[in-house]
Amino acid sequence: MKIEYHIDDFISYCVEKGLSRKTYGSYEQTLILLARYLREEQGIAKVEEVKREHIRDYIKYLRDRGKYTVTGSDRTKIFNCPEKRADYGKRISDVTINNYIRNIKVFFNYLSDTREIKQNPVKMVKQIKVARKPLHYMTDGEYRRFLDTMDLSKLSEYRDYVIVNTLMDTGMRIGECLLIRVDDVDLKDRAIHLEADQTKGKAGRYVFFSQKLATQLKRWVNYKDRYLETDLMFPTIRNTTMQVTNFETQIRKYAKRAEIKDVHPHVFRNNFAKRFLLSGGDIYTLSRILGHSSVEVTEKAYLDLDANDLKMQYASHSPLANLRRR
Repeated sequence: MKIEYHIDDFISYCVEKGLSRKTYGSYEQTLILLARYLREEQGIAKVEEVKREHIRDYIKYLRDRGKYTVTGSDRTKIFNCPEKRADYGKRISDVTINNYIRNIKVFFNYLSDTREIKQNPVKMVKQIKVARKPLHYMTDGEYRRFLDTMDLSKLSEYRDYVIVNTLMDTGMRIGECLLIRVDDVDLKDRAIHLEADQTKGKAGRYVFFSQKLATQLKRWVNYKDRYLETDLMFPTIRNTTMQVTNFETQIRKYAKRAEIKDVHPHVFRNNFAKRFLLSGGDIYTLSRILGHSSVEVTEKAYLDLDANDLKMQYASHSPLANLRRR
């Protein structure tokens, strides 16, 4: 059978398994590009014909071609006009290449597990070793300057102001935050319940917030309800769910106003995690709050404190300095 048939079958399996739309969408996009390459460049139409060297050649092909030069179809190229992008043709990062490799490996491992193929072409394909890029954190001054750029007399910017503070105070993902409904928020116990179907790991959990944020949330709900008719906590002005991409655009706008580089929604989650650890929080509790699948995921993501961070942490926990005098 043609590769496209197996891709459709695999995506259906992902949907049935309960994977997020973002996850199986990433799989599908990667595999459609791979299928076109195999068909047009290698003359391969069936999955059983794919060998390890074809996958390696494809990785080299992507690197040589550059960003957005490969599309799923000519129709896509006509409508999206990727050549107009400022980064068109620029080198694809090793991180992105690794994402492609991961997606391709998941697909062929599935075909191997379901015995659609006898030889797994990705069995010996390794990911590229990438030097870990330090996470970006905002200083207190940068954070205040960022917030100060928002015009709280405008509903949309007032909403974004509260969203940013919610991300910073709870550590939740932006995709989770934008799906919150008013009834999910317990102002008395200062907790937000995230339903399983709106979390990345498909496991419900609670996140907690400060009294300061509780006051902001209460004021926001009262304000929102005067102008909008929806139980969404952070809706658009049309009473619909705000999309992550739209919020990312807003964040870039505020960052430009504040003249701060490298600001995106995940920066606030990173800041929450770092500040939690530096305040004496433990990695196990942090892992549960963040909704990670394991403590190892949290350690890999956030145990990269720099020398100044370590110095501050040491100063507050030095055994000798903290010995009580008799």
